[in-house]
Amino acid sequence: MSSLTNKSKPRILSGVQPTGGIHIGNYVGALSVWREQQDAYDCLFCVVDLHALTIPEAIEPEKLRRETREVCALYIACGIDPERSTIFVQSEVHEHAELAWVLGCMTPLGWLHRMTQFKSKSEHRESVGTGLLTYPVLQAADILLYQADQVPVGQDQKQHIELARDIAQRFNQLFGETLTVPEVMMRRTGARVMGLDDPAAKMSKSTGERVKGHAVGLLDSPKAIRKALGRAVTDSGLEFRFDHASPGVLNLLTLYEVFTGRPRDEIEAHFQAKGGYGYLKVDVAEAIIATLEPIQQRFKELMDDPTYLDGVLDRGAERARGIASTVLSDVKRAVGLGR
Repeated sequence: MSSLTNKSKPRILSGVQPTGGIHIGNYVGALSVWREQQDAYDCLFCVVDLHALTIPEAIEPEKLRRETREVCALYIACGIDPERSTIFVQSEVHEHAELAWVLGCMTPLGWLHRMTQFKSKSEHRESVGTGLLTYPVLQAADILLYQADQVPVGQDQKQHIELARDIAQRFNQLFGETLTVPEVMMRRTGARVMGLDDPAAKMSKSTGERVKGHAVGLLDSPKAIRKALGRAVTDSGLEFRFDHASPGVLNLLTLYEVFTGRPRDEIEAHFQAKGGYGYLKVDVAEAIIATLEPIQQRFKELMDDPTYLDGVLDRGAERARGIASTVLSDVKRAVGLGR
């Protein structure tokens, strides 16, 4: 049976880089969405450590290895169940890099130059490594290697999934129907969480490492969370309606909506009655703290049990290789590689 059809239910694939602190934007836009899909989909979630090599000057080998394990632990602590989902480390499945080369040969250079993240990450740099330009092809390989039907991502990654679709369609046109063309999966609200210090820019792991008060990390203490929310940018008014609020206030209202699950009309009435952004900041902070407390406790337990984590990653890599090797064989056969 072809790898295009050999699936018992629709499949999703996504991953997070093990660099910088994972923050609430990652949780809202990705991890919480993954958790909700585990029964409806065949789920594969990888720690994309190969992507961490795109800026070699920033690589700290021991830190990278440590953060790879930490991301795995955070996946599980956030509700990704290893019994229902496949969790693995990208570099432990060599087919990712091999497929990336094949797909890179099919990808017009102009497509990569148009990627907005390349433009922003290469700005103000005297020298840029090839990986910074070509990593969207590796990301496409990550997705297409598992014939993923959908890819749950935040708003900022939508362009990358569109590139993966373009690459899959180009490959299929050149060599026949081989790769699944994936769809984007995004949550209705909170798909793009903005920086607390700058509501015009998305919350970023790299910025969060440099700028205090920009982001809330999943492992931040209650004191740090309250301090970050207390500094959050708002405005000089008192507008609590979602469709009229300024960007900073809308960001806080959206976070409150996501972390409490309360309906918008109820949220608007709640804060209109309180009558001040100070109350909004306090309530958002407390909602975040209440959500993160059990995650942080579970994370600590997992990090204290490396044998369990190794078992999860070993089993995950084994299953991932089983799928990946079949798809790569189909690709190599289609393009004429091998005897």
